Amino acid sequence: MAKTLALRDALNEAMSEEMRRDENVFLMGEEVAEYNGAYKVSKGMLDEFGPKRVIDTPIAELGFAGIGVGAAMNGLRPIVEFMTWNFAVLAFDQIVNNAAKTLSQSAGQFKCPIVFRGPSGSAGQLAQQHSQTFESWMANVPGLKVISCVDPADAKGLLKSAIRDNDPVCMMESEMLYGYEGEVPEEEYLIPIGKARVHREGSDITLVTFNKMLLPTLEAAKALEGEGISAEVIDLRTIRPLDHATIVESVKKTNRLVVIDESWPFAGVSAEIAYEIQKYAFDYLDAPVTRVNAADTSLPYAPTLVEAYLPNADKIVKAAKEVLYINA
Repeated sequence: MAKTLALRDALNEAMSEEMRRDENVFLMGEEVAEYNGAYKVSKGMLDEFGPKRVIDTPIAELGFAGIGVGAAMNGLRPIVEFMTWNFAVLAFDQIVNNAAKTLSQSAGQFKCPIVFRGPSGSAGQLAQQHSQTFESWMANVPGLKVISCVDPADAKGLLKSAIRDNDPVCMMESEMLYGYEGEVPEEEYLIPIGKARVHREGSDITLVTFNKMLLPTLEAAKALEGEGISAEVIDLRTIRPLDHATIVESVKKTNRLVVIDESWPFAGVSAEIAYEIQKYAFDYLDAPVTRVNAADTSLPYAPTLVEAYLPNADKIVKAAKEVLYINA
């Protein structure tokens, strides 16, 4: 059996179910309690679990991230919500230098089972300082696991797995799509971290993406189908550890690959995938790997420039046709 849930409600269910299951799990962050969350992800949780387990924090990301890391080292399982990953830049010292390194620098004596979560990427007209995409930043750090997805069922199953994981996990969500709805199983389930999902089978070209870029990618695949082109769509869901095997097997079948990534092109997730595929599946490629990224500049404020800056279905279709040597 399944029910229809918005992304925010699926995340709420994941946290609430894990807090009922394990009294060591708690949520902390700005406005998560009295205000029910900046995006209403934690709606009703204060009423159920009380102020000792749903904790409003000051506007001090470095401070409350550090409290979370210390709590995790002492046997608790914190969920630290950032109002946006743009604000988490202030907490990178705790995430990168403490959470990610606790296990290795303690020679395995201390674990750090903590989840850092919140929205990443463009959120419309919020301009440069509130619209950055952080998956590649976090995935660059050994010791961190990175989840990035928009499908409600995937988000719920992955967040539950992240809360139970003994390593620090960064979960990237989408501010624009907290209301995005999907079918979510009613029974309890977990989705393993590190496994991509094939959303659409295809034979002519592989389209790989993650988070909210899944939606224009599926739109592009449908448009390509109207022109007789069969596109396989893979949602990474997890950025680190990356599911290379699923991408390689798809490329062996289609012989062509386009990677769609909302972030900047330089040293990003799309660049890593392009390298990996051209290393491990070179003999199967009939064309170079192509990428569709955001423009290599800070996000402008004007709505027309936001549209020009971001990947969209038309840009993905154009890239696919170029890889297929079709005049776009």
